[in-house]
Amino acid sequence: MILSDEQISFFKAKGYLIVPGAMAQDQCEKVRELMWQGLPINAAIQADDPTSQIGPFKTTDESTDTRHVRQGYRWLNRFLGVSPEVIKLIYSESICAMATQLLGGHLRQAVANGLPMGSYGNAWPGGPTDPATGNEGARGVYCTLPYGNRAVEPDQCHTDGHPFQLGVVGLIGDCPQDGGGFKVWPGSHERLYPTFALRYDQPRIPYYEHLPSYKGIAHSPEYLQEIAKLNEELKPVECWGKAGDIVFWHHRLAHMAGHNYTNTLRQAVLADFWTTDLDALRGTPAQGDMWRDWSEQVQQCKGGYSTALAVAQRL
Repeated sequence: MILSDEQISFFKAKGYLIVPGAMAQDQCEKVRELMWQGLPINAAIQADDPTSQIGPFKTTDESTDTRHVRQGYRWLNRFLGVSPEVIKLIYSESICAMATQLLGGHLRQAVANGLPMGSYGNAWPGGPTDPATGNEGARGVYCTLPYGNRAVEPDQCHTDGHPFQLGVVGLIGDCPQDGGGFKVWPGSHERLYPTFALRYDQPRIPYYEHLPSYKGIAHSPEYLQEIAKLNEELKPVECWGKAGDIVFWHHRLAHMAGHNYTNTLRQAVLADFWTTDLDALRGTPAQGDMWRDWSEQVQQCKGGYSTALAVAQRL
């Protein structure tokens, strides 16, 4: 499977690309099985009982282990991010070939049975787990429990602060519309990129206990203003679909995990791609052509696409 010129043009223009059927069904099923096998033997939530999957998690099922989080409506199995089955699924030869079409260069190689995300290192003291620290594979298997009778909530976008170049979300189970699919703000990568000081990284402010107001990533005023505008002005696109579908997305694209208002558990594998020259690129200024280190195919395409493709991309 390779990307067409039109698909690459769409990705360049909108910052994301849904690729249907990119992952094998039997491998998706195997990863789902591993996900359920990772639960305690007496867990209240059960694979064969959809009613038990409606969130939030029962107190007895909760876990604060950063490598296997189960809290509220979020279930994040990061141990599976380095399992051979997940590495084979999300870093398959065909998916890596498509990623190379976009990025060019030489891709970093994921390590099966290596350190999973969450092994050590928060983004800042008391902050979220840093996906770039202690992670030798994919981010893991991320699930969103059905909300049940939880009230409808507004969409709020963000960007990821850790250094990488291309993200991918792969559905390992069917995800209907309004079922927690990955949400993106089309074209936001072009609006946000100039607000960053660095191409693939961000300045961080040290944390001091006696000076608690500032910690973690330092956002520019321009970035914060643009994020506010995106939330107010731009309708997000929900990337729902079938097991085996994937979504590529640009590092600077505004996004969020969708809200799950259905009765179906959202099940997905999340992973990052980057080239071996990321360390040399990440601290360089963001000013200039945002595509200058991407593939020649991306650099040369004009960003045109058909109405039919736009519809297939949920626009």
